[in-house]
Amino acid sequence: MDINKKIAEELNIRVSQAEAAIKLIDEGNTIPFIARYRKEVTGSLNDEVLRNLDERLKYLRGLEERKQAVLASIEEQGALSEELKAQILAAETMVLVEDLYRPYKPKRRTRATIAKEKGLEPLADFIMMQMSTEPVEQTAKAYLSEEKEVLTVEDALNGAKDIIAERISDDADYRTYIRNITMKEGFITSTAKDKEAQSVYEMYYEFEESINKMAGHRVLAINRGENEKVLTVKVEAPVERILNYLNKKIIVRENPYTTAVIREAIEDGYERLIAPAIEREVRNELTEKAEDGAIKVFAKNLEQILMQPPIAGKVVLGWDPAFRTGCKLAVVDPTGKVLATKVIYPTMPHNKVKEAKEELKKLIKKYHVSLISVGNGTASRESEQVIVELLKELDEKVEYIIVSEAGASVYSASKLATEEFPDFDVAQRSAVSIARRLQDPLAELVKIDPKSIGVGQYQHDMNQKKLSETLTDVVEDCVNKVGVDLNTASASLLEYISGVTKVIAKNIVSFREENGRFTDRKQLLKVSKLGPKAFEQCAGFMRISGGDNPLDATSVHPESYEAARKLLEMLGYRLDSITNGELAGLSKKIRDIKNLAQELGVGEITLSDIVKELEKPARDPRDEMPKPILRTDVMEMKDLEPGMVLKGTVRNVIDFGVFVDIGVHQDGLVHISQLTNKKFVKHPLDVVSVGDVVDVKVMSVDLKRQRIQLTMILD
Repeated sequence: MDINKKIAEELNIRVSQAEAAIKLIDEGNTIPFIARYRKEVTGSLNDEVLRNLDERLKYLRGLEERKQAVLASIEEQGALSEELKAQILAAETMVLVEDLYRPYKPKRRTRATIAKEKGLEPLADFIMMQMSTEPVEQTAKAYLSEEKEVLTVEDALNGAKDIIAERISDDADYRTYIRNITMKEGFITSTAKDKEAQSVYEMYYEFEESINKMAGHRVLAINRGENEKVLTVKVEAPVERILNYLNKKIIVRENPYTTAVIREAIEDGYERLIAPAIEREVRNELTEKAEDGAIKVFAKNLEQILMQPPIAGKVVLGWDPAFRTGCKLAVVDPTGKVLATKVIYPTMPHNKVKEAKEELKKLIKKYHVSLISVGNGTASRESEQVIVELLKELDEKVEYIIVSEAGASVYSASKLATEEFPDFDVAQRSAVSIARRLQDPLAELVKIDPKSIGVGQYQHDMNQKKLSETLTDVVEDCVNKVGVDLNTASASLLEYISGVTKVIAKNIVSFREENGRFTDRKQLLKVSKLGPKAFEQCAGFMRISGGDNPLDATSVHPESYEAARKLLEMLGYRLDSITNGELAGLSKKIRDIKNLAQELGVGEITLSDIVKELEKPARDPRDEMPKPILRTDVMEMKDLEPGMVLKGTVRNVIDFGVFVDIGVHQDGLVHISQLTNKKFVKHPLDVVSVGDVVDVKVMSVDLKRQRIQLTMILD
């Protein structure tokens, strides 16, 4: 198989692009580096395409390795024909390779192998010739043997049928047909083990759906119900069609003496050997597809959360709400430095609202707080009520926002948080995290295991290794898209930078602590374990503001510094024009980019990127994302009425809809059918993303079950 060609076809790119990308990956370049600084070589493949390419490359190389191992094994047995070799080499999936290998795979002792040991294979061969002129019972008598424990004619025929059944089961063509027809025409059914028991799986107590129509979230739901011993799940295959197919294929001539025996063997081979294996494969394939879909949605949601725009230049008060233990507060300055921490008790059972307000007023006045960031956990509703009352009593303008607490407790109890704030208790660290995740969501959320950020669906039921790898890739892509300040970035942030390992990240921080600020990107080469290759991969993503070289504050890679200098010189600028903001509109001064690129010795795409960056140094892609909604008043669920139109923030996107925060402590659901009436929506992600600010209309409110139904169809 030509892997380059296959990948190019699958991803709809040119073969030359696939070849170039594979070569760069094999040379040890990271995906963010290739996507950003090797556009010329790959023809501008983006990080998403490159990630898919990398995944398929690993699969196809694994497939080729498996093919070679299978061919070697069959050849060793002296059973490799040219036809079989060609079939194996042409196979495009691991499943087909395993199907072709099945007859030659070393088996544990089966009923068929025991029958062969008893010398019954010639009898099976004779029956399969379908030319008997006498009852097969007569032929079977010749195989009776006390020594081999074939004591009766029935024993001999049963052994022969076992051999025939296994041959049928081992036939790759039959398996492929049965698998395909089961996927196409079969059903998944689930029933309750106890129909009287109440559970979240009640809609699956008597459930049946075509396999080819099963939605991913339903597959994961019935899997979970099965694992929790609530449901019994089965695959119902079109058995009659399958047996008819096998009979037509295997019974080549009607023979009054052999046909009935072969039919029995076919039925046994299907029911005992093929059907259970196909059921497992179908369930596995459905689960794998459902997991891949759920992981994709989780990854997209995570990307949107990480890329939320920072709220810069504000002193923020982080508020971790609680009842009995009091609400923990942390005031942080615009750079995230902790200025003060405090505990107040405005909620039950203390109800010290007056004292709490006095403390808050002092903190707001002393530190010029302009924004309160409140966690959405226990007691956040009560805390919000206090905040709204307080804001009405203040002279200065202060706003508040409810933020997701997901992962804050995980972070605050972690080794990392202990190292960062050794003198704080868990709740104080949590309050700091709640404040900082508003100021710079990316820098704060990278400290938390992505799985704990709370924007997934059934994340605990899926392949954890695959989930972790995918989410880590998302974090890596986001961090590299934004870039980091080399002099302020934490080790947690630095370790996601292209070419930087956990060890190198810690070494960068240690170097900074021992030698002071970095003033030049080249100083990175003095960091322990950071060699030329790692420098090449990471340098463009590291920013130094106020350093020796203004280009170090941009995403221009050091390998292009010479070209950037020459460009500025030719257009009559100096290097410090970058920091003085004199380069806006630089692109308008370039008339012939093709000739200029040749003159400077760089590619056209690279030159365009350099010009864009010089025009707007260290531009932040997050600036283009919707800004969060800041509030000054509170609304409760009981205030909602059908027909009300409100602004809300998308908190989570799942297969069947979207959860939207409308400021009442209970996210409302916009079902997939209520997203738009302008087009068919295959998946909610085609319409909205996490963090989007949307207009919604209230359809219904169920106070008892705490459910809000919303619609985005407003006309």
